[in-house]
Amino acid sequence: MAEPPKIKVKTYLPTQPFPPNAERKHIRTERLVIRPFTEEDLDGIYTLRTQPEVMYFTAVGRIDASKDETRASYLARYLPPNDIRTYHNVLCLASTGEIIGTGGMPKIDLFFGWPEIAYMLKREYWGQGYATEFLRAFVDHWWTLPRSEVEIEVAAESVDGSGEVPEMLSAMADDDNPASKHVLEKAGFREFTRWTGPDTRVGVVDDITLVGFVLESPGQKAKVSP
Repeated sequence: MAEPPKIKVKTYLPTQPFPPNAERKHIRTERLVIRPFTEEDLDGIYTLRTQPEVMYFTAVGRIDASKDETRASYLARYLPPNDIRTYHNVLCLASTGEIIGTGGMPKIDLFFGWPEIAYMLKREYWGQGYATEFLRAFVDHWWTLPRSEVEIEVAAESVDGSGEVPEMLSAMADDDNPASKHVLEKAGFREFTRWTGPDTRVGVVDDITLVGFVLESPGQKAKVSP
């Protein structure tokens, strides 16, 4: 996918490198514990990433072929020493500790320039409010992280191009996944762009329409650079 036109802004973002997993607080909600990844999570993450319905909405569109693939291509990204580069999490049931998903800020290369949220849940937990519960809790936590002033390039369509604009979080959803779009909208995200291009999923030959969302910070402001 071609990157969108960008504009420079001065803003505040969470200070990087991020704290290592060992120093991160668990986020607790009524039904969830949102916590950093550990080596012991491999079996639970592999179960998640071998559900075809879940992986269909990922960039590759296929299940992991083995636990070795899950470990090397996914889990390793979020374990030391790579943990300080992202802010991704395991989603567990508070009642049993079962891993039911992942969510947070998993990417280093940011398509829109703004930090990008993503999540996935095991199919048996779809439609029960867990995604919304996670997203609201994670967003609230994100705004509390220590911040530093930065100058970054962000998607021009995400800002009005004049004066101060809020610091933002971004997200991306498949236009054919109305449930995911609805979760983002319930958490306060607004659609700001959509485009159609080649589908990267294995075995899919048709184009895909993707939708970009942003959520404005309740506090920090960004300024468009001259």
